[in-house]
Amino acid sequence: MQLVKNILGRLFALWAMLVFVITLLLVLIPTFITGLYKEPRRSLVMHKIFQAWMKVWFVLVGVRRIIKGKENFKKGSNYIVVCNHNSFMDVPLSSPGIPHANKTIAKIEMSRIPLFGIVYKRGSVLVDRKSEQSRKNSLAKMKEVLAMGLDMCIYPEGTRNKTKEPLQRFHDGAFRLAIDADKPIMPAVIFYTAKVLPRNKPFYFWPHKVEMHFLPPIQPQSSVEELRQNTFEIMRDYYIANNHQ
Repeated sequence: MQLVKNILGRLFALWAMLVFVITLLLVLIPTFITGLYKEPRRSLVMHKIFQAWMKVWFVLVGVRRIIKGKENFKKGSNYIVVCNHNSFMDVPLSSPGIPHANKTIAKIEMSRIPLFGIVYKRGSVLVDRKSEQSRKNSLAKMKEVLAMGLDMCIYPEGTRNKTKEPLQRFHDGAFRLAIDADKPIMPAVIFYTAKVLPRNKPFYFWPHKVEMHFLPPIQPQSSVEELRQNTFEIMRDYYIANNHQ
């Protein structure tokens, strides 16, 4: 039975990759057109493109999305959305799942992938994690994103969680940004993405539901350390209480 599942997982992976490439080629045309727009209109239009693209892709690959807590986003406000990170599937779920136009802090290496890098750069604040200057510049760029009224999406664990713990230790960046920019933190807890793209199985894809739950925003009225720890505990406890598989 496990052998059959492994074979099917590779076939599903081939299908998911094929659908991704075909739909990516279609998305490139409107992506080029958005280059004519100035910010923040460019990001507002790109967000709608991302949402439509991922809606089609998720349906075609058999992954059902469940998104809860959108009512926590208030009109006229923007947020620093912090997500737990378990799988490469988190990114296509999180950014289009955020109801407001947003940008994601992202590794610069991915922007070098032919064709995909064009779309990737449109929705990202790029950072070279090996460069201290790049990390400093990314903080300034994220402040600019927030000043335009867009949301920032950040994974405070830094990398995918490969431990048996619900969450890895959070880094300070998102919480220092919240205090410096005086913007609330919006915790977002992601479930089951590692079942679709497991960390320990290369070129494997398994259709399974994924969920993203937005929790009530947290105002930056404390120190970086207190804000980080408070957010961590809220997300960890929610994940433990609601992870049913």
